[in-house]
Amino acid sequence: MKNEQFSFETKLLHNRHKFDPTNGAVSVPIQHASTFHQFEIDQFGKYDYSRSLNPTREALEDVIAELEGGVKGFAFSSGMAAISTAFLLLSSGDHVVITEDVYGGTFRMVTEVLSRFGIEHTFVDMTNLEEVKQAIQPNTKAFYVETPSNPLLKVTDIQAISKIAKEIGALTFVDNTFLTPLLQKPLELGADIVLHSATKFLSGHSDVVAGLAVVKDEALAKRLGFLQNSFGAVLGVQDCWLVLRGLKTLHVRLEQSQKSAEKLAEFFENHPLVPAVYFPGLKNHPQHKVQTLQADGPGAVLSFELENEEALRIFVKHVKIPVFAVSLGAVESILSYPAKMSHAAMPQTEREKRGIQNSLLRLSVGLENPDDLINDFSQALEHVRQKQLVLPGENV
Repeated sequence: MKNEQFSFETKLLHNRHKFDPTNGAVSVPIQHASTFHQFEIDQFGKYDYSRSLNPTREALEDVIAELEGGVKGFAFSSGMAAISTAFLLLSSGDHVVITEDVYGGTFRMVTEVLSRFGIEHTFVDMTNLEEVKQAIQPNTKAFYVETPSNPLLKVTDIQAISKIAKEIGALTFVDNTFLTPLLQKPLELGADIVLHSATKFLSGHSDVVAGLAVVKDEALAKRLGFLQNSFGAVLGVQDCWLVLRGLKTLHVRLEQSQKSAEKLAEFFENHPLVPAVYFPGLKNHPQHKVQTLQADGPGAVLSFELENEEALRIFVKHVKIPVFAVSLGAVESILSYPAKMSHAAMPQTEREKRGIQNSLLRLSVGLENPDDLINDFSQALEHVRQKQLVLPGENV
């Protein structure tokens, strides 16, 4: 079932997999089979071995492809498996231009793995198109975009980067984890591959690790499909089912979290103990206009700085509601410390060069009442304030 007249939120529920055609079940069957009986010697059926294709995984791949507006979807065992397999489209001697404050796992893959196989890279501030153009080399074959970026929420003009890429015959990869196809559709803006850590907003419940990729054209889909089958880091069927279930509530979850994030960003922006807030929904964000043009909202992730690392430690110690953990995009608010979590793989000198300070926190806003979160953050910041009032050498 594919109906282009349906809105996005309706497509989340009403697609070709809304019910099982054999028995009417309104949940995708979990097909645990690793292998499938073949009825002919010379002609195999659609399914033969689940690494190559499985009905449950196929359902998820079909759904995400429709939601992103691509021709083919691919489900991987993690977001990094999806990203790494996409990078395998490159060959030794190729060069990739990449967002500078990219997720730490991607940074590690590019600097410590791809480099071993002769694939070169240049990190740039992708908000600066001139800097992007200057980074192009004769062997540049791909541009890797993360927008909004992690953790500083910089916004890259996807359409502009895709245009630059096409002029030199390069591919454009876009990590769409923070916004999902609900808020941003990179393929419609010119990208060739869109990538997701489906662990985050798409699943939304901190109970699955998964990655997704969607491709714009059939030829590229065949190349990535070959790599998926060869590399083999496919998503297990139980996890596929969990992602499918999470997708059904994506609209209501992300819409509510985004509203709360906007309220919290304003709270932090107006608090005297918070010197900097990074959130593309704020009008003073450097790329606020770009965000409003290419996306339908700012998302539900923001970052903010405290005065120093000591203030951060006091704040984290006294916060009560958010879990202090790795990851984001869940029903519960998650407070993360990039320097020791998402970007621990990035050396401190590289983090600081990108503006990722030891006083920076990232907040993924969940479904709690935003006023409860504000009250919680207020009392934690009050502890920071009281500590600052204590004179040097005075006991507390």
